[in-house]
Amino acid sequence: MIAMRDLQIVDIAQLSARELDPALLEQALDWNRELDWDFSKSAELVRKFADAQMLSGAALLDDGEVAGYGYTGLEDHKGLIADLYVRPSWRSGNAEELLFGVLIDALIGAPVVRRIESQLMLLDAASVKALERMYSIRLFERLLMKLDTNTPLLPGRGAVTQRFRMEAFGDQHLAAATTVIPLAYSGHVDSEMNDHYRTVAGAASYLQNIVQFPGSAAFHPAASYIAFHMITGAAAGISLSSFVGEEVGHISEICVAPDAQGAGLGYELLRQSIATLRGAGAKRVSLTVTAANEEAVRLYTRCGFREARRFYAYVWEKN
Repeated sequence: MIAMRDLQIVDIAQLSARELDPALLEQALDWNRELDWDFSKSAELVRKFADAQMLSGAALLDDGEVAGYGYTGLEDHKGLIADLYVRPSWRSGNAEELLFGVLIDALIGAPVVRRIESQLMLLDAASVKALERMYSIRLFERLLMKLDTNTPLLPGRGAVTQRFRMEAFGDQHLAAATTVIPLAYSGHVDSEMNDHYRTVAGAASYLQNIVQFPGSAAFHPAASYIAFHMITGAAAGISLSSFVGEEVGHISEICVAPDAQGAGLGYELLRQSIATLRGAGAKRVSLTVTAANEEAVRLYTRCGFREARRFYAYVWEKN
């Protein structure tokens, strides 16, 4: 075990892309092995911002070598822990807790920050529990689920096509999609985890991140859909898809407005997205879901998805 006194905490802005590169290369291997995701696009962004000294966060050095790093962002009143990674050789101690503590202390100390959100899929569960006690963080258990696309899903209820019109998602649908999200997540556990789900303005920012700034993912509009009520013309549900690897699709978002639930629309949106991803070369499709959302977990399990990893979303709010 490496003693924590041997690790030096430094401002990540002091480090170049070359100095961070060993950690980024190991992180790419971990993402591929543990998550089946290609981390290369995110790694390139980190390198770019590091060399421009535009990263805000911290790194752990062991005799000058980067043992781990993390960086944060600000969005109005909200702080975001965008990423945190500790290399395998340094995980036997409390390096993850130490680094997370440095990042969250800095955000809590920022006068404008009233809320902090993060989802870190590779953070160790033991570290998570320690952080919960230390900082009064609310934890939301999440599941990464995966599906092999060998067997296509069967078409859903015929009533779905009679009640709803489905269209491939395009930029012209962004405004309509922002109305679905706050309706679908009103009173839902996910709106406690992500405040973007609560308002039309928040939904617009959230959709922009998926479509235009997807990080390690590549938004795939052909496998994304929006459904409208036949009678009223109002938006009823959306399914947004990305590629997170050469042969790995990902359902980035799927939700159905309350007045359209129970009709099989969620299944049909999911089915069509998976079918299109499969046609575009995806051999596997993944998605994430909050464990407490039992109805959604049952739907995904019925469709053939299986749990691949458990992780946590974290929320801190100022009293």
